[in-house]
Amino acid sequence: MRFQSQKVAYWFFATCMLLLSLQIVYGFIMGFARIGFDGLHDYIPFNTARATHTNLLVVWLLTGFMGAAYYIIPEESDRELYSVKLAYIQLISWIVVGVVAIIGFHFNWWEGRKFLEIPRPLDYLVVVNVLTFLFNIAMTIWEAKKRSTTQLVLFFGLLCAALLYLPGMIYFDNQTLDSYFRWWVVHLWVEGVWELIMGGILAFLLIKLTGVDREVIEKWLYVVVGLTFLSGILGTGHHYYWIGTPKYWLMVGGIFSALEPLAFLGMAIWALNMYRKKGKDHPNKIALYWTLGSAMMSFIGAGFLGFAHTWPSVNQWTHGTLITAMHGHLAFWGAYAMLVLAVISYAMPNMTGRKLFTGMSGYLAFWASNIGMVGMTGALAVAGITQVYLERKLGMDFLVVQKEIVFHFIGMLLAATLFTIGITYFIVDFIRHGLPSNEAVGKNVGDID
Repeated sequence: MRFQSQKVAYWFFATCMLLLSLQIVYGFIMGFARIGFDGLHDYIPFNTARATHTNLLVVWLLTGFMGAAYYIIPEESDRELYSVKLAYIQLISWIVVGVVAIIGFHFNWWEGRKFLEIPRPLDYLVVVNVLTFLFNIAMTIWEAKKRSTTQLVLFFGLLCAALLYLPGMIYFDNQTLDSYFRWWVVHLWVEGVWELIMGGILAFLLIKLTGVDREVIEKWLYVVVGLTFLSGILGTGHHYYWIGTPKYWLMVGGIFSALEPLAFLGMAIWALNMYRKKGKDHPNKIALYWTLGSAMMSFIGAGFLGFAHTWPSVNQWTHGTLITAMHGHLAFWGAYAMLVLAVISYAMPNMTGRKLFTGMSGYLAFWASNIGMVGMTGALAVAGITQVYLERKLGMDFLVVQKEIVFHFIGMLLAATLFTIGITYFIVDFIRHGLPSNEAVGKNVGDID
């Protein structure tokens, strides 16, 4: 790492590893409940496990984005972070809010709005925390010696993510209005401004790992940003089909949802094209695997599988079924989870000075987790298609159908076990790297920029 203050990122990444582990635990609780082993029901009902599982996903990804920003922004700004102390205060308060929210879920203290279950009083603390984070990186950029497209796209992605959290805090006693603005948060995050964050981090990693000229990579970044806004904003309409909004959303949502895969396709082409143009090989192949894998898997999960069930004539049958879970798992994994793991894989050797990327465990982590996730996606896909046919076409009762697809959840649990083995390898490697070292300041392992 080039600057002492980049060490702050380590503690955000460590928090990521803890939260990811906890998310996996709750995933298994739900998986076993699905096949009839629901011994924890009195303590952790399925709805509690589900809310905890999905919210942990959002929190650990946001924590990873923050850690990535604290690592990338100083390097792109060519100066130390504005305030290391403020970053640590922000991390501690972020963890406290997250812990209180998760405990609250287990005592039915929540709002019951998918992905936004966090109680309203904690919302205000989240706003204060994120404003503190944005102030810290904004001041770092403001006092910087230089500017870069990568730096600014990452910052504005984070800023817009914070702004788009606010519509979810408006209270409505009308269900349609509440759902309408809830999707301003959920959709415009994951299929809008989070893609800016993804583009900024991806650009940084490609610059560092391929040696392709910064100007070439950042020109591609403009293209990806343009495609994101072209499709993502009005693509929100595919969430408005069946919630009581005007019928024109069927046309708007259908057309722009069909364009949404273009942004992810652009990212995949961009990453692969930069790899082919690389000046020389970077020694950290694991970070490169995660980076390229993220670009490709995001197109499959977020782009292709998303489009496959958001066309109105298809969505009328698949809406609210396991088809959505199929898309969600691979989309979040490819687009955002793999990218966070990519930046961790790149940053850890630089922060600690330990070149553990030469061993087999990193490759085992990559392949086991990806094959496991594809297996989970496949199991959910088959279960979802079966559910649609039996429940929506034949009119069978929901609970009867759930019994018919138990076998597919056994397959999903087996795939989830392989996925967990891969993540375990990744976490063990993270621990083996140890703490950041002062001796690593001023050095980056194998950079070619």
